[in-house]
Amino acid sequence: MQDGGSRLVFGSSMSIKVDDFVAPVCHDEIEILYQDQDILLVNKPSKLLSLSGKNPLNKDSVHYRLVQDFPTATLLHRLDLGTSGVMLLALNKVANGTLTKQFQDRTIEKSYIAVLDGLLTDDEGVIDLPIAKDPPNFPLMRICEQTGKVARTKFLVLERDLLEKSTRVRFEPITGRTHQLRIHSQQIGYPILGCDLYSNEAIFNKANRLMLHAESLWFDHPATGERTHAYAPCPF
Repeated sequence: MQDGGSRLVFGSSMSIKVDDFVAPVCHDEIEILYQDQDILLVNKPSKLLSLSGKNPLNKDSVHYRLVQDFPTATLLHRLDLGTSGVMLLALNKVANGTLTKQFQDRTIEKSYIAVLDGLLTDDEGVIDLPIAKDPPNFPLMRICEQTGKVARTKFLVLERDLLEKSTRVRFEPITGRTHQLRIHSQQIGYPILGCDLYSNEAIFNKANRLMLHAESLWFDHPATGERTHAYAPCPF
């Protein structure tokens, strides 16, 4: 489900209605990993919006909760509703500008842990498939060689579960397109378990959450310039 999201109905003829999705109540707390006068690093729980949605029932979010205690906090990036893990926020305008430029220049490095449906054949590789918006099926994205933006994802197999017929991988997105890891996984034939947008109902129901976690983030501290590493262990 997309932040700010819509309700998606599975099936060969999907129907999507905008702004009628109401996020489930998330009772899990946001874990503060690190804070100083410039930045805030947190571990987002699954099933919590990054930013409050247009629907007033979707007020609860990472940003909404954090500004209660950190009124100057601004989001620098988002994680989908179902994705858990490391998020970086700026606490002042200078830090926001410096870190935003790092995201734009792709000097920020991220890694994710995911569990895929099926036994992925290759041990490692790069998925190189351009991603474009799919307006008739908002909020879905699509692979399009003609109009899509460059999208590359490195992957490394960590474990294959022969009994469950699933594969645990580490993803390192080289680019940062919307839904990149989810659509890339689907396009190579191994959707992420628990994914409601790029799988089918059977695969969605194999997990009680989206099996995608932002494990690690590397960036240059906006005040010191020191290369900084944030880490949140995978909960699944």
